[in-house]
Amino acid sequence: MTSYKISSHAARALARRLTAIGSFAALAAVAATVVSCSPSEPLEVETPDIINPADVQSPAGADAVRTGALARFNTATSGSESLFLLGGLFADEWINGDSFIARQEIDQRVITVQNNFLTDANRALHRARLSASQAVGLMKQYRPTAPGWQVAEMFFVEAYIENLMAEHYCNGLVLSTVVSGAESYGSPMTDSSAFQLALAHADSGLALITAATASDVKIKSALQVTRGRILMNLNRHADAALAVAGVLTTFKYDMLHSQTTNSNGVWSLNNVAWRYSVSNGEGTNGLNFATAADPRVPVCVGGDVTCKANGVTRTTKDDQSQPLYVQLVWPLRESPVSISAGIEARLIEAEAQLNAGDAATSLATLNTARATVTGLAPLTDAGSDSARVDQLFRERAFWLFGRGQRIGALRRLVRQYTRDANTVFPIGAWHKGGNYGVDVTIPVPQAELNNPNLPGELTCMDRKA
Repeated sequence: MTSYKISSHAARALARRLTAIGSFAALAAVAATVVSCSPSEPLEVETPDIINPADVQSPAGADAVRTGALARFNTATSGSESLFLLGGLFADEWINGDSFIARQEIDQRVITVQNNFLTDANRALHRARLSASQAVGLMKQYRPTAPGWQVAEMFFVEAYIENLMAEHYCNGLVLSTVVSGAESYGSPMTDSSAFQLALAHADSGLALITAATASDVKIKSALQVTRGRILMNLNRHADAALAVAGVLTTFKYDMLHSQTTNSNGVWSLNNVAWRYSVSNGEGTNGLNFATAADPRVPVCVGGDVTCKANGVTRTTKDDQSQPLYVQLVWPLRESPVSISAGIEARLIEAEAQLNAGDAATSLATLNTARATVTGLAPLTDAGSDSARVDQLFRERAFWLFGRGQRIGALRRLVRQYTRDANTVFPIGAWHKGGNYGVDVTIPVPQAELNNPNLPGELTCMDRKA
């Protein structure tokens, strides 16, 4: 009997990996190659926990990698302690609710490159990005007739992550790749260069959308909104508005959660574990997310009737100094998170209009969006250019709360609107002792120093906004 070079241990490991990424077709395809052998033929043991390139070189394997990239994308965004939470902790969306030093230094803006939470989040982002990149090549080779939106969605994953990282990290971001199964180390790049790379990937995805099915429209809209977000980061407001033209306000690209896959990360760490508390006027400059009574960010106070009805009985954070504020945007483990939505397209248009000097149209755009939510009264003109910018960025903050957008917005206020960082980021006395630091970006983790292209012991070119 012919003996195949796969151990039973390896088969089980491969089955776990493929099942985890949701491709039962790929699992069946690989399982079909595992044939029982006679007792006299020992099974050859090979790497049990790694799917080798040969294992996915088929139509089913290519689709498994594509599905796996989406699963990793979920983990890297709303399915774990990602930059959605950590970035909001660094800004003014969340305040530290526990005694973990690594979270405290993020909240206090005194981040060390050894920070383990940021290292884990960084790895999750790179895994999703690289999986999407590999899926593009495999899909083109083994499933060339697949619907265009499927490969376009992989470009969306790449563009979204590259933009998200450039919004958060210092100049010196490193984006390595994998070529023929081997690492190809990247070199430090500026945030601007990373935005340009993200823009190129968004353009590549859009070029593949040629049909008008529901899936095509969904991925096209996600790419358009991401492209607009990138262009805003590049200070190209008019181009950003053109990029999102035609995206419906009702559009949503949701990350789904369930008990059997990934729980909603915000629900897990705020509502259940109390590691985070919704911020309320943090450090002088922070917005009053917790007490604004804004229906876009519903909040309860730990122990009150509403919180108890949502399963939260704890009343304070671990230091007992402040109430525990609990978000109810996502009140359940299964609550989906819209990581890209049509409302962002309207916000991009409103900012472009304000940037062009058309304050009246910008205000009307904001109010049209507000009219879609019960309980939101129309805004009135803020009266001055500076106040209008404040008003618009407050709208952004409440519409996009908890979705990894706040750091990018604060950094743009410094870069594009010439605000002093001390008027934008939390400052003064930190709630657990000492003062806020001066960090305005997140450093590249120390683990990246394994990359031979990084000079010396520094992971950042600079830490400027």
